[in-house]
Amino acid sequence: LDGLTAEFVEKTLLTEDALIEQCRDADALMILREPITARVLAELKNLKVIGRFGVGLDSIDIEAASRAGVQVTYVPDANLVEVSTHAMALILALARRLKQFDGAVRAGRWAAMTDGAGITRPDRQILGLIGFGQIGRLTAERARVFGYHVIAYDPHMPAERITAGGAEPVGFDELLARADIVSLHVPATPETRNIMSAGALSRMKEGAILINVSRGGLVDEVALADLIRRRHLAGAGIDTFEQEPPSPDNPLLALDAVLVSPHAAHYSTQSYA
Repeated sequence: LDGLTAEFVEKTLLTEDALIEQCRDADALMILREPITARVLAELKNLKVIGRFGVGLDSIDIEAASRAGVQVTYVPDANLVEVSTHAMALILALARRLKQFDGAVRAGRWAAMTDGAGITRPDRQILGLIGFGQIGRLTAERARVFGYHVIAYDPHMPAERITAGGAEPVGFDELLARADIVSLHVPATPETRNIMSAGALSRMKEGAILINVSRGGLVDEVALADLIRRRHLAGAGIDTFEQEPPSPDNPLLALDAVLVSPHAAHYSTQSYA
């Protein structure tokens, strides 16, 4: 802001009331996860522009912003490297049963090889990507280095472009049936909400793993926990929850086969620079 006659105020405001109270006179907002709802927009009479330093826009009511004449900007390549790397970290940690091995050693159980039952080489496994945008394609590139065969479902992308990105294009149901690991790389929209419903999760290959580094609301978390408890699914890596922070009684938090992180896939020193 050097050279501008502007006052810059930094605050964390995660509720509508806090935003309205603290930003009533703001001409511009730079946000990460603040809820910019129609109510907030209606109260911020001076607001002219919102800049989100991230990829997703689901925390902003875009239609309400348009009606109010407020311009919305974002950074589509802000954290592609971070999110795709985080996805691979969860995939490898779960596939190699690192959480179970770590717990066994800390509990004094060195002879714990049986805790890794089912571990399989990556070149014998299929990684299924739901969504093949920039992060999906970068995840595919990383996964192929380890030897995974990558298949992808993206109804908005031509099959030839998926092939050019190094993945085999397939339908949704075929992906669920074939993939040893299913990784979500889609935005939160009415179309994708609950895309991994109880029915979809039950159609996943027995012993498969689910990864979500995209958005909360894409996965039926109760059904996922139930299928892991019943050992239809081997585990899950979850960075985003429908309710954030998740309730302490969220059933996923009670499962050793679930690896979680606090919506941190986007973070690095560089992505926040």
